[in-house]
Amino acid sequence: MIIKIKHNRRSFIRSSAIAGGGLLLGFNSMVGCKPAEDKVVDRIKKEIPNEWFEINAFLKIGENGLVTIQSPNPEIGQGIKTAMPMIVAEELDVDWLDVVVEQAPLSADFDRQVAGGSQSIRSSWDGLRMAGATARTMLVAAAAAAWEVDPSTCSVEKGIVYNSDKTQSIGYGDLAKKASTMTVPTEVKLKDVSEFTIIGKGKRNVDIDKLITGQPLFGIDTQREGMKIACAVRPPAFGQKLKSFDDSAAKAVTGVEQVFQFGENNNKIAIVATNTWAAMKGAKAIKAEWVKDTKAESTADHEKELLALLEKKGEPKREDGDVDKAFKEADEVVEAIYSAPFLPHNCMEPMNFFAHVTADKVETYGPIQTPKRTASRIAKLLGRPEEEVTVGMSRMGGGFGRRLYGDFALEAVEISDKAKAPIKVVYSREDDMTAGIYRPAVKYKFKAGIKDGQISAYELTEASVNSGMWGMQVNAFPAGATPNYRVTSNQLKSNITTGAWRAPISNFLAIAEQSFVDTLAEKLGKDEVAFRLEWFQRAIDKPVGKVEYVPEQAMAVIKLAAEKSDWGKANATQGMCAYYSHNTYVAEVADLIEVNGQPKIDKITCAIDCGILVNPLGALNQVEGGIIDGIGHAMYGDFGFTDGKPNKKNFDQYRLIRHNEVPKVETYFVESTNSPTGLGEPTLPPAGGAVANALYKMTGKKLKAIPFVGEEGVLG
Repeated sequence: MIIKIKHNRRSFIRSSAIAGGGLLLGFNSMVGCKPAEDKVVDRIKKEIPNEWFEINAFLKIGENGLVTIQSPNPEIGQGIKTAMPMIVAEELDVDWLDVVVEQAPLSADFDRQVAGGSQSIRSSWDGLRMAGATARTMLVAAAAAAWEVDPSTCSVEKGIVYNSDKTQSIGYGDLAKKASTMTVPTEVKLKDVSEFTIIGKGKRNVDIDKLITGQPLFGIDTQREGMKIACAVRPPAFGQKLKSFDDSAAKAVTGVEQVFQFGENNNKIAIVATNTWAAMKGAKAIKAEWVKDTKAESTADHEKELLALLEKKGEPKREDGDVDKAFKEADEVVEAIYSAPFLPHNCMEPMNFFAHVTADKVETYGPIQTPKRTASRIAKLLGRPEEEVTVGMSRMGGGFGRRLYGDFALEAVEISDKAKAPIKVVYSREDDMTAGIYRPAVKYKFKAGIKDGQISAYELTEASVNSGMWGMQVNAFPAGATPNYRVTSNQLKSNITTGAWRAPISNFLAIAEQSFVDTLAEKLGKDEVAFRLEWFQRAIDKPVGKVEYVPEQAMAVIKLAAEKSDWGKANATQGMCAYYSHNTYVAEVADLIEVNGQPKIDKITCAIDCGILVNPLGALNQVEGGIIDGIGHAMYGDFGFTDGKPNKKNFDQYRLIRHNEVPKVETYFVESTNSPTGLGEPTLPPAGGAVANALYKMTGKKLKAIPFVGEEGVLG
């Protein structure tokens, strides 16, 4: 539905809702909205042509007008394979039903072929528009030349060029051959936002038919002639190295063909077999002896060391005003410490990759978020020119940052090189969880000074394993809105591999910060929404230093979420969380009700400003998926180490959110003419914070560590 609302200089608010307990798959309709297509039809109207004409790196056109558009970035479920071609098709001015989408391989023709940081659309927006507009300009020029008229007198509609009075027309198919030989223009005109006919209209996932019928799309589905399957035995604990192993039982497994050491310092064992079952069975049959190499770390020790780091006086990442003086002069000082554990990524599709190393080339294919970086690492590993390395990108069954690193691709390449065969490396779920890259364990200490009913000083100290806050977090709220403000980050070096996990840093910082904000509102006796708006207003009235956010946009989503959730009037206990990450403004309200004496998350109301909405259907999937993921990991995510060994190996031990625990989600997009911003991650961080604040109001106990379930005996 479309709701007309005058709000923050924007004239419309789009809204949609899903009911709890349902699994959103991305079909071509929104609940309460007109279907994206008028009827269920085969998406492509035309036959595949016999001849194609390449107009530029992004697209080619067949003699019958069918258009193939390349989607350059990796698809990890964020809908980029649909959204990117939509942008090209919009500026090309072609009928979306005449578009075939292909996943592009790694190529120097494309910029930033990366899936990470929710930046794919944001970083490619202008380039994708230019690609479509350039092709449209060349096609119009070809028609104008045929008619001997000025191109400016021509118009285009759904792949057909018309002359000035529309008495003549030529389809793109008839113009493609001529256009493909023309000089590429140096200047082209882009459409005005008001002229969009594809962008902003819900389009179903271009792979949806294949997805729901189980056709091979993912790396795990890869099949090649002569391909072998490889599994690996890796150190069972961080800080260990391989001393010796007995492979006799593994070689006795039917289908196992080779067993050998590989990896850095030969610290892994490869089992190469004719099939996955044999490779996995062979890996379990290996009898290896592991010895201590470096420190065997435990979560209990990390806890003590991180707490000590919170007291360390490090070099501030940012300091405004005189923080120490403001604290001394404060009427009251409030402090709190919040903690989060390591977390694995747990993608539905375990890590896997295909590689075939020959004397002439290195062919690789699979689920990877960073194909260019991976190609460079492969070339370095083998001592080969990067030009000999090809990286093909399959669809991914989840990434969440895990597939940024490409360690599994390097394993496939090294094993193929040693085995002299095409290899697909396959991880078991246990491999995935115990030999992974984890979200760093972290603690945050907040300290605020209150003077004359205002926040006069604010200090945030971070203690994190291996990595710390980035500039965006340091310069986000309440920076700019607080006269005396300081942020310090201290790192604990560890041999446990850590890295990006969906919405890095923000994924827990939002929970901690916004829980503390509610504490301050309570201290001042103010409504949580009113307090946030008042604090943001200070960034407008009395701004301090550089900030990474626009206060008016942050305030707008807070107001919208409060309005749509019936803040303070709903028949539920409510918690608010507002957070800016990945260039996107999000505010969420959690509604809790009591069922059988226990809190139940009934509904999440989300207001989001992410600029121009390319594909509303894909956007809803990302928003709602991020919220559910955020709730699930805040409630249940728990992981740690004992003597370097992970304490959970599979889903029978590691708790995820369950189907009947999914709340209703109502989403409201602020309509905007600003360029698109991030969407895959920004709704995850506020979800846990909204729930934490609602739980405090319902139970009277402040949650300062995740997972919430079991924390201080609050829930279960």
